[in-house]
Amino acid sequence: MADEPKFSNVDSSSSLPHSIDPPISKTEANIMPDVADEPLGSDIEKAEQAGVDPSAFPDGGLEAWVVVSGAFCCLFCSFGWINWVFQAYYQTHQLRNLSSSTISWIPSLEVFMMFAGGPVVGKLYDRYGPHHLLFLGTFFHVFGLMMASLSSEYYHFILAQGICSPFGASLLFYPAMSATGTWFHKNRALAFGVMAAGSSLGGVIFPIMVEHLVSSVGFGWAMRAAAFLVLGLLIYANFTVKSRLPPTSKPWSLREFVEPLTEFPYFLVVLASFLFFFGMFLPFNYIILYAEANGMSSRLAAYMLAILNALSIFGRTIPGAIADRTGRFNTMIVTSYLSATLVLALWLPSRGNVPIILFAALYGFSSGAFVSLAPALVAQISDIRQIGVRTGTMFAIVSVAALCGNPIGGALVSHEDGRYTYLQIFCGMMMLAGACCFVAARTSLVGTKLVAKV
Repeated sequence: MADEPKFSNVDSSSSLPHSIDPPISKTEANIMPDVADEPLGSDIEKAEQAGVDPSAFPDGGLEAWVVVSGAFCCLFCSFGWINWVFQAYYQTHQLRNLSSSTISWIPSLEVFMMFAGGPVVGKLYDRYGPHHLLFLGTFFHVFGLMMASLSSEYYHFILAQGICSPFGASLLFYPAMSATGTWFHKNRALAFGVMAAGSSLGGVIFPIMVEHLVSSVGFGWAMRAAAFLVLGLLIYANFTVKSRLPPTSKPWSLREFVEPLTEFPYFLVVLASFLFFFGMFLPFNYIILYAEANGMSSRLAAYMLAILNALSIFGRTIPGAIADRTGRFNTMIVTSYLSATLVLALWLPSRGNVPIILFAALYGFSSGAFVSLAPALVAQISDIRQIGVRTGTMFAIVSVAALCGNPIGGALVSHEDGRYTYLQIFCGMMMLAGACCFVAARTSLVGTKLVAKV
C-alpha cells in the first residue's frame, strides 16, 4: 500500500511490532554485507535504500574502461610526476649549497599543492564536471614544467615546480578520480587500482627518462621533453575522461566541507590517512640518499625509485581486485600494517645492497595500495553525488602531513649528523598509527566482527 513503509521490522508471527530501525543515511557505509550472516539480496536492498542503485553503474564495458584509460593518463602525469622527486639531484647540482631539509620543501610543497586544493576542486567538479578542470590543469602543469626547465635559483623552483605545476596536477588528479567512481560500483576498487597504476608507471618512467636525458642533453631539455610527454598524454585524457552523472549546481557552503567530519567512520578514515601520509613519502624522498650513504653506487641507487614505483604498479591493482571481494577496509588494514612493518623490520636494519633493494620492491607493493584504496574507502561511506567534495576534503587534510613530513625527516637526518635511524623510526611509527586508525574505522562500521566484508 502507498502509506506502508517499504521496510518494516514487524514479525509476521506476532501482532506486536518490534522497534523500528532508524533509516540508513544516504551513504554506502552499510552497503558492504557481513559475509557470515547477511541474506543474499541485502546488498542490493541496502544500496537502493541508500539512494545508490548498483544496477545503474555500468561496472565495465568499453565506455567505462576508456574513461579509466584517460584517468590512468591523468595520474601518470600528476601523481606519477610527483613520485619522481628531485631531492637527490638538486642536493648535488643546482641547490648543493642548501641543506637537505631546505631542499625537501620543494617535493613537500608539490604534494601539498596537489592535494590541498581538494575541497575546492572537488566542489568545482561536482558543479561543472571534469572538462574545464582538465583543460586548466593541462595548461598549468605543462607551463610549470617548462618554467622549471629555465630555473636556477631556489625560489624559481619553488614557484615553478612547487606551486604552478602541482596546482595543475591537482586539477587533473581529482576530476580523474571522481569521474572514474561514477562508472563502477562492484568493481570500483579494481578500477581505482588500474587508474592509480598510472602514477606508479609514471614514477618508473620519469626518473629513468630524466636521468638519461640530463646526462645527454642537459637539465633544461630533459624537463622540456618530460613536459611534451605530459602534454601528449593529457590531450588524450581531455577527450576521454567524463562523468556518467550530470553536474549538480548547489550553492557554496563551508558546512558542506566540514559536515562530513562529524561522521565518525569518515573522520577515522581521514585521521588514518593523515597519520599514514606523514611517513609514506619518506622512503620515496630518501631511499636514494640512504642507499648511497650505505655504500651503494650512485648508478645503482638511481634505480631505487624506479624499482619502488615498478612494484607499486602491482600494489595498486592487485589489492584493489582483492578488496572488491574481501572488503576494502580489510585490505587497507593489511597493506598498511605491512608497510609499517617493512619500514621498522627491514629498512631500519638494512645496510647492504640486497636488503635495500628488497625493501624498495616490497614497500613499493604495500604502500601502493593506499593510493587506490583510500578514495575507494571514502566512496564506500559516502553519497556518490558528494564523492568529489568528500574525497577532496580528505586529501586536503592529508596534504598538511605531506607538507610537513619530508622537512621533519630532513631535520631528523641533520640532527643525527647524516644518519637515518630517527627518520626511519618516525616513518614507521606514523604509518603504524595510521594502520591502527583504519582498524578503528572498520570497528565503527561493523564492531569487532572478524569475518565481515567491509
